Amino acid sequence: MRTERPRVALVVPALALALLSGCGANDDEAPEVPKTATGSLEQLAEKAECEPNVQTDAEELRQANCKTGYGRYILTTFATDRGLREWINEANDYGGSYLVGRKWVASGDAKVVESLRGKLGGTVETAPEHGSGGEDHGTEDHGAEGHSGHPEPS
Repeated sequence: MRTERPRVALVVPALALALLSGCGANDDEAPEVPKTATGSLEQLAEKAECEPNVQTDAEELRQANCKTGYGRYILTTFATDRGLREWINEANDYGGSYLVGRKWVASGDAKVVESLRGKLGGTVETAPEHGSGGEDHGTEDHGAEGHSGHPEPS
């Protein structure tokens, strides 16, 4: 019986992956996700059909407000992968949804982030909403102006 365990261990993750990837799902519900986009802030914005309103233009990151037909969001590019990860780790304290690519992130409402994924690829990361511990900070969309609590580079 001991020799059967590794086979089961391989089948279960494969089955879970098939279920999570939408195998057999309605095409209307789960649009195909393109290969994760790369490029400058302007190149990413163009792929997302956004005219970027650049708010931060620093060596370590560039950040722009974007507004498209599916909503408003903030697009940020980073000089390093480490800078991106540090930003995400800090941003998670504030809640929200993030579409993450290599050296870039788009932050906004969960529906907007999911729509962007159909254009930019990437991985959706969702942090618990802030204020969920009983303190009411409101649930309004912070929109393209962002949330004043989101981290700035250190």
